[in-house]
Amino acid sequence: MEKLFTKTESLYDLPTHYCPGCGHGIAHRLIAEVVDELGIREKTIGIAPVGCAVVAYDYWNFDCSEAAHGRALAVATGIKRVRPHNIVFTYQGDGDLAAIGTNETIHAANRGENLSVVFINNAVYGMTGGQMAPTTLLGQKTSTSIEGRKKEKHGFPLKISEMLALLPGVCYIERVSFHTPAEVLKAKRAIKLAFENQINNLGFSLVEILSPCPTYWGLNPKEALDWTRDIMQKEFPLGRIK
Repeated sequence: MEKLFTKTESLYDLPTHYCPGCGHGIAHRLIAEVVDELGIREKTIGIAPVGCAVVAYDYWNFDCSEAAHGRALAVATGIKRVRPHNIVFTYQGDGDLAAIGTNETIHAANRGENLSVVFINNAVYGMTGGQMAPTTLLGQKTSTSIEGRKKEKHGFPLKISEMLALLPGVCYIERVSFHTPAEVLKAKRAIKLAFENQINNLGFSLVEILSPCPTYWGLNPKEALDWTRDIMQKEFPLGRIK
């Protein structure tokens, strides 16, 4: 009998703690598959800061390090410089990477650090109670913008990928989504390219993933995927940015 599927070694066989419909589980699996396909499990180091994925190390069967909120790229920079032959990546949410960690993000990218970044954009703070994030859309209601985000009061959603694309140290940026199986496969290809860039010493790579958060969007999982496609992508268009 032909074998059609083999479970990835880089992912532990554990029940998930994430909410139903959350995109983190998909992202975890794609990273694990990419690590296995590239044959880099024994040299990979993942960095996860505070956020919904603070316990990502429970799921990945390779070395991981924890970082303080917003400091993942600072920690990753230190590890990569001390161990340049390791493949070092960060896994960060929008509140972490684009709010408290904006400084680390911009300067690591500007220095052209040879790192790979997986940036989960679900337009809300997921772990701490659904507060407004830098990427929250105009009009979107959160626990700290109960009447919806207003540009006069809160400013506009921060397009961190477009900002970073202007920096000469950045070699690759792409925005992807999880709203259909076909888009999930595109996301995997983007993550794989970000890792390949690091293997080839090309510099800073970032993949932004538009990921559903049904719990704090107040939607069921199917509605959350549709909202990602119909609403979120108008503000954050998919595609390769650099």
